[in-house]
Amino acid sequence: MRGARHATWIAGAAAVALAATACGGGGGSDGGDGSGVLSSSWGDPQNPLEPANTNEVQGGKVLDMVFRGLKRYDAKTGEAKDMLAEKIETSDSQNFTVTVEDGWTFSNGEKVTARSFVDAWNYGASLKNNQKNAYFFAYIDGYDEVHPESGKQSADTMSGLKVTGERTFTIRLDQKFSTFPDTLGYAAFAPLPRAFFDDHDAWLKKPVGNGPYTVESYTKGSQMSLRKWDDYPGDDKAENGGVDLKVYTDNNTAYTDLMAGNLDLVDDVPASQLKNAKSDLGDRYINTPAGIIQTLAFPFYDDDWNKDGGEKVRKGLSMAIDRDQITDTIFQKTRTPATDWTSPVLGDDGGYEKGLCGDACEYDPEQAKKLIEEGGGLPGGQVKISYNADTGSHREWVDAVCNSINNALDNDKACVGSPVGTFADYRNRITQSKMSGPFRAGWQMDYPLIQNFLQPLYYTNASSNDGKWSDKEFDGLVDKANAETDTGKAVQYFQQAEEVLRDEMAAIPLWYQNGSAGYSDRLSDVALNQFSVPVYNEIKVG
Repeated sequence: MRGARHATWIAGAAAVALAATACGGGGGSDGGDGSGVLSSSWGDPQNPLEPANTNEVQGGKVLDMVFRGLKRYDAKTGEAKDMLAEKIETSDSQNFTVTVEDGWTFSNGEKVTARSFVDAWNYGASLKNNQKNAYFFAYIDGYDEVHPESGKQSADTMSGLKVTGERTFTIRLDQKFSTFPDTLGYAAFAPLPRAFFDDHDAWLKKPVGNGPYTVESYTKGSQMSLRKWDDYPGDDKAENGGVDLKVYTDNNTAYTDLMAGNLDLVDDVPASQLKNAKSDLGDRYINTPAGIIQTLAFPFYDDDWNKDGGEKVRKGLSMAIDRDQITDTIFQKTRTPATDWTSPVLGDDGGYEKGLCGDACEYDPEQAKKLIEEGGGLPGGQVKISYNADTGSHREWVDAVCNSINNALDNDKACVGSPVGTFADYRNRITQSKMSGPFRAGWQMDYPLIQNFLQPLYYTNASSNDGKWSDKEFDGLVDKANAETDTGKAVQYFQQAEEVLRDEMAAIPLWYQNGSAGYSDRLSDVALNQFSVPVYNEIKVG
């Protein structure tokens, strides 16, 4: 997901009025037995809550509470474990037979069947439904017919999906993809009830899923209220009575509310408070590694950034950024300077390669200035770095990056920050290809595979390739990696693709991000998963 995750949503024009909740410390309610309602900071998502249309963090948080898929990623290790999948079988890494575990239902009582998945995936892939995550279904045979690159779709369903029984269906891919089952914990692959199709507008106003929580109400700009589903059939039942996700346009305000006892959980401690968080919160401050990388992306659809010699300008900008100083002073070492385009949480066997970026990610003002001059200079004479100003303490680090660039180039006007008011507006500008210069493009992994750090972001026309970068050699190596049944060899091909990414500096890697959070003394058993998202269902209140 974009963080980069990634997607966003809005719960329909006629959002249900926000239901009143009991007052108490932290803005939630105490149950006395750990079953009270907790309040947590949040930001409005960009799009409606359709699983295949959500590819950013704020929306992803809710989907993770409301839905369960065939696989689920272990909160501590990131391992893809069976959830609704009783088994997924294959003899050739191209044809798969899925058996859905019996006993699962949606919160409206409807049974979860094989068709719940097949219908949802066909909906997500269909061009006419304009789902942002449609690309995740591209390996299924028949995708080109339901989602052609040009013209109208010639089919409504993918030929590679077949329901073979109430709890069984088959998947035929257009090429071998040995790790395909491990991708199926991503929210785009969630099942959907018939209610989604029978009365779509009503479902968007109050989504129905099969996870441990149900959506009680949502008022855009204010709050989404989720409540425990008492009849949830899974083993990971909610240990609290519910979660009130409160919208904040400034996480400094959220932190202030936490310290004042008006909020229970802040899952993104603002940079300005990192130096105080440990003393303020003690053991209630969390700082843990996560599968997140912050980058600067470029609008390759703009000729100014896609001209001959452009890679020298991009490398020069990268070498003008003092990552060590910024991560130490701004982020209090809760970030680590990036030396590749993935994440250390993958480990060496999973594809992380420390130092892959080489000198291009080392601070070298003299070489930075030289490369930018050789590349024809900064487009328009100035770099404007765009970012959303409402969450994530982005203003501080963007200003620090620009100061570093200005100092390296001996020009106090070489770089300026260009804030956009809200995350939703920011994502809309990006998806409409309206960026004129570098822009913040952090990425929170959707699943713990090197493929997820490379293909969705940099493969030609991929779902999250916001800068529209394209390289045939890169694409070919990704294709070879996906077709390889030997995991070690597949990782090697992905790393070769990453070297192409490096040589072109298609994006500037900045730093790997830890998950940070703070919580009130009303809560216990608070933890962040490897995606830096709170494991809400395990939190106890009171």
